[in-house]
Amino acid sequence: MKFLRVIPTLCLVSLFLFSLGCQKESESIVSIALHPKNPDILYVATNDAVYKSRDGGGTWEKFPSFSARRVTTLAIDPLLPATIYAGTMGDAVYKSPDGGQHWLPHNVGLKEHVSFINQFVFHPAASEQIYAATTVGAFFTKDAGREWVERMNGMKEVHIVTSIAINPKEPSVLYGGTTGGVYRSDDAAATWKKINSGLIPETELMAAMALGVNAIEINRTTPDVVYAGTTKGLFRTVDKGEHWERIGQSVTDPFVSSVVLHPTDVSQLYLGGPAGVWKSSDGGKTWQAMNQGLTTLNIRALAMAPTYSQTLYAGTNGSGLYRSNDAGATWAPVPLKAATDQR
Repeated sequence: MKFLRVIPTLCLVSLFLFSLGCQKESESIVSIALHPKNPDILYVATNDAVYKSRDGGGTWEKFPSFSARRVTTLAIDPLLPATIYAGTMGDAVYKSPDGGQHWLPHNVGLKEHVSFINQFVFHPAASEQIYAATTVGAFFTKDAGREWVERMNGMKEVHIVTSIAINPKEPSVLYGGTTGGVYRSDDAAATWKKINSGLIPETELMAAMALGVNAIEINRTTPDVVYAGTTKGLFRTVDKGEHWERIGQSVTDPFVSSVVLHPTDVSQLYLGGPAGVWKSSDGGKTWQAMNQGLTTLNIRALAMAPTYSQTLYAGTNGSGLYRSNDAGATWAPVPLKAATDQR
């Protein structure tokens, strides 16, 4: 994407990555990755560094820079949680096998001009199989990042893949969010089919960046139900994307940066965006703002602890990290200032 290939020192604004902004150190939270079993272990990427906490944000480790570029996304291997993946802006993929103490590039097969890694998604039963959403397409590795292959057959209209979701019950079914809407694959990303009915008219897609799909979440018990958080609102499908409907119109800003589903009660879902954190307890029919304690409503990242759903973390685009221990009813700031460099 040409407008991203500017002088690296400029302040970039990316529609599909919310707003990178020009923030002071640690004020803008880019990505949050939570341990699959221990809600007190988490990793956070800011515009400047990667941090790790083992006590729910009470104390932090700050890892030395392992890339010349900014980290844009973090992911923890769900089956081998000491293994961490970091995607960057212009320097592709790094991997740590030891909880962040050491990082090595894992870029074989990735295009040299990959600008952003937007997201990593793991196969639910074989976590060495990973999909990556990037600004130059979708990529796949079958060997934990040793080698990547492009998986863009059927996505010829777009290049920027902003998000990917995998069906937990049928892992050959994936959804790809792009700057041109949503695509579905029924064959493990070998081929993709555009599924935009009800999402955005085809005529509007002719415009650049007409619709960025920032987040896709799949209902774990009924995987035909899928949610797409976009730059123009929250959408839901009940038939694997063949038809979409707009929901959440009561949310005061249509831009959705993050969507989170409760791990067991799928009627509960959260979204984050410029209007703060919002919660629905009825599958998206009605919504309530959940912003008590937040000093900014500009939410960049949202994460729920997989094994303790009362715990949520919210990353803002200018006021740091927040934690809720009561399912979003109240929030408290989690400062990163206590971090020390790890050598």
